[in-house]
Amino acid sequence: MTTTVFLAVILAALLHAVWNAIVKGGNDKRLNMTAVVMGSIPIALIVLIIFPFPAIESWGYILASIAVQIAYHFILLFAYETGDLTQVYPIARGSGPLIVAMFSVFFLGEQFSILQVLAIAMIVLGILVTAIGKQSNGKRNLQAAKLALITGCCIAGYSIIDALGAKLANNAFSYYAIIALSYGLIFPILAERQSPGLIKRIPKEAKAAFFIGGNATFFAYAIVVWAFTQAPVALVTALRETSISFALIIGVLFLKEEFNWLKVVVVSMTVIGAILLKLST
Repeated sequence: MTTTVFLAVILAALLHAVWNAIVKGGNDKRLNMTAVVMGSIPIALIVLIIFPFPAIESWGYILASIAVQIAYHFILLFAYETGDLTQVYPIARGSGPLIVAMFSVFFLGEQFSILQVLAIAMIVLGILVTAIGKQSNGKRNLQAAKLALITGCCIAGYSIIDALGAKLANNAFSYYAIIALSYGLIFPILAERQSPGLIKRIPKEAKAAFFIGGNATFFAYAIVVWAFTQAPVALVTALRETSISFALIIGVLFLKEEFNWLKVVVVSMTVIGAILLKLST
C-alpha cells in the first residue's frame, strides 16, 4: 500500500463518516438516506461520460453489488432509526473488515505479515469495543446491535464483490459509477413505496443531504473501489474503517451524543492500527 493509496483511503473514511452523520443527524432519517443516495446520481453520470464503460467481464459483479448495496442501505437505515450513530456505526464498520480478512485468507489465498495482522486486529477490536457501551438514553440496544451486525455482513459482501469486479472492469471509477447510478435510481423507488411523497420533499427539506451527502457517499466508496485495485482488499477495508474515529468525533461535537473515555480509547486504538498498517506496507 503506497502513501498515495493510504492517504486516499483515509480521505474516503472521513467522507464516509460525514454522510453517515448527515443521515443519522436529521429528524427524518429515511428522507435523508433517500436524498444521499439520489445525490450520487449526478456525479455518477459525469464519471460515466469521462471514463470508459467497465468491461463486460465485470457486469456480473456489478449486478451482485447493486443488490447487496440496496440491502445495505435499507438495513443501515433501520439500524439508525433504532440506535445511536456511535453504537450502530462502530459495530457495522468493525465486523466488515474482520469478515473480509478471513475470506481473503481462506478463499483468496492472501497472506499477511504479523504486523499487518496486528494492525487489522487493533482497528477491528478498537471499533468493536463500542459494542459494550450504552446508547444516549443510558440503555443497551440489542436490536440496533443486531441490525448493525447484519449491516457489517453486507459491507463485507459488497467489498469482496467489488474488489474482484473492479479488477476485471479496467476502470474502477466507471465500475462504481454504474453501481451508484443503479441503486441511486432503485432505492428511491422502493423508499417512495414505503413513504409516499418522500422524493418531493427532498428539494425543500434535504438539500444538504442531497448535495453534500450525495457527493460524499460517491467519492467515499469510489476511492475505496480504486484502492481495491491497488492493494489487498483486507488491508484497504480495515484502513477504511478508521472512519469510526471521525464518526465518534462528529457524533460528540455535532450530534451532541455522549462523550466518554471509552470513545477516546476507541479512537486511539483505530489510529494506532492505521499507523501500524502504514508501517507494515
